Amino acid sequence: MSDVRLLGTVGDARAFCEEARARGAVVGLVPTMGALHEGHLSLLRRSVAETDVTVVSIFVNPLQFGAGEDLEAYPRGFEDDVRLCAAEGAEAVFAPGAAEMYPAPPVTNLDFGELSAPLEGVHRPGHLPGVGVVVAKLFAIVGACRAYFGEKDWQQLAVVRRLAADLSLPVEVVGCPTVREPDGLALSSRNAYLDPAERAAAVVLQRSLRAGAALIEAGERRTGAVEAAMAEVLASAPLLGPVDYACVVDAATLAPREPLAGELRLLVAAHLGGARLIDNLGATVPT
Repeated sequence: MSDVRLLGTVGDARAFCEEARARGAVVGLVPTMGALHEGHLSLLRRSVAETDVTVVSIFVNPLQFGAGEDLEAYPRGFEDDVRLCAAEGAEAVFAPGAAEMYPAPPVTNLDFGELSAPLEGVHRPGHLPGVGVVVAKLFAIVGACRAYFGEKDWQQLAVVRRLAADLSLPVEVVGCPTVREPDGLALSSRNAYLDPAERAAAVVLQRSLRAGAALIEAGERRTGAVEAAMAEVLASAPLLGPVDYACVVDAATLAPREPLAGELRLLVAAHLGGARLIDNLGATVPT
């Protein structure tokens, strides 16, 4: 296990990354909220393989939690997280406190327009703007880098890509495939909220996505028919709570397509016990 440097302040993190670039190193950034699992570690490993110096940020960002959400209960395990980062070859962990990241309540608001309005924008209206602010800060602190994000949070990934492009930030945003359990459940820190029965039921999200994708592959081009098939699978699951959405959209714009064509993304969000779970799957209709 290698040593990992702990960076607690914005100044320390910025100086560390500037020094690395000054000696010719390519910096990789893996932004996380901690409670690291194999999904996070897959991003870390890719950064270690593709860059010279990997920095993992661990910060539970209060801006992306709405009223009544799980900010206080969100899983935390800092010492274990640091050990995992060291074991996987990260050079540094940037773990600021809330007062360090936000010395004063931020007044800057990032509006991503139609990219953030649907889906999570409807059900968690402050979430993506809050993600945008903290990611913009991380990019400003770390500077020129390759930043690794998982595809499980597809809408978040789309927003981050647009953020970097619109502001001409010196950051290459790298999307990485979703890591899954053997039964298909997408890895998430919130899976820790599930009891055994809920955990068994959670695979219905992936089943619904595959049902929709199979219809598209079989030639179905009506959005409504695909979404109805997804909803039917979800409705068959025991214990599943409210379904926030089960839809198929354009993969890049997240806008509906009728008829279905090109690169698509099927997305689902549903409540199960004390957890809100999301997942997605790609599909392609040749044009």
